[in-house]
Amino acid sequence: MDFSITDDQQALRDLAREILSEQATHDHLKTLEATSWSIFDRGLWRRLADAGITGIAVAEEHGGAGLGFLDLALVLEEVGRTVAPVPAVPTLVTAYVLAKAGVGSDVLAGVAAGDVILTTAFDGEVTARRDGADWVLDGEKSFVPYGAEADLVVVPARAEDGVVVVLLRQGRAGVTVTEIETTNREPQAVLALEGVRVPAGDVVTDADDLVHELEQHVTAGLAMVASGVCAAALAMTAAHTISREQFGKPIASFQAVGQRAADAYIDNEMVRLTATQAAWRLSAGWPSEDEVAVAKFWAGDGGMRVVHACQHLHGGLGVDLDYPLHRYFLWCKQIEHELGTPTRQLLTLGASLAATPV
Repeated sequence: MDFSITDDQQALRDLAREILSEQATHDHLKTLEATSWSIFDRGLWRRLADAGITGIAVAEEHGGAGLGFLDLALVLEEVGRTVAPVPAVPTLVTAYVLAKAGVGSDVLAGVAAGDVILTTAFDGEVTARRDGADWVLDGEKSFVPYGAEADLVVVPARAEDGVVVVLLRQGRAGVTVTEIETTNREPQAVLALEGVRVPAGDVVTDADDLVHELEQHVTAGLAMVASGVCAAALAMTAAHTISREQFGKPIASFQAVGQRAADAYIDNEMVRLTATQAAWRLSAGWPSEDEVAVAKFWAGDGGMRVVHACQHLHGGLGVDLDYPLHRYFLWCKQIEHELGTPTRQLLTLGASLAATPV
């Protein structure tokens, strides 16, 4: 079997890499970081939109390319390689899942054009109740990626007769947005909802499957970003250990350094392979719960081992804010926070194995 990507997918990856690496440079990111704690590179987002990348997984009828989730996942991996501060996972993955479900078609053209930011609010509890022709929301959602910047937030909520998904558009009365500082400077916010009225047309009932699809795809998307983060950090470390000399020879020639780097390479490959498998199965429409859980574990557990090794092999340079490696560590730690602890994923996998007949 041929597991390589297609020529078109390689061209897409090359295009994303060219744009991201050209603009998300160390010096450019330092400049952005000096202006604000949370950073969103709108100029880079516009360039990605102009190149058609924000619309790769949006249907052609909405101005996109109509490609699949695996194609999108390859772009997300390139975002991780450059630690580019753009809302690729919250916007593009959310748009892809909504489109599959036939929901929110009025915003998809805006996503493809780069004019609309989407996100999904998973953490926290929100209740929804009917009131005439509307629904009323109360509760709070925490750690919402790009929650202050989003034109539309997808809010899973608990209703009397089950789970609903609410398309919460910017500007609704009763929404209080509080921006928070995060480990990797990604914009996030807490959304407090008090008596927020939403028209019935923006509420999807019986939405358990839609919430599950959002969770699965966002998780796989974050795992692909982690793959790119780890790969770039490891490449940076390989270059450093080759050029850094001690006792008249490159430190890469020292046995302990080689062993540590080899272990990091193995972990990096596991992050990449498990994330790619999860994205591929989701793209193909195959059952993917276990594969996503495995990718989730490796992105958090293996990913942190990779960036820890990279920092250690750099010595003090690894934590120097004038050197780019620190961002990769912070991004990997932020992804681990968002995915949940690796132990939790092992418990999930253990329960699945226990419930599966031999």
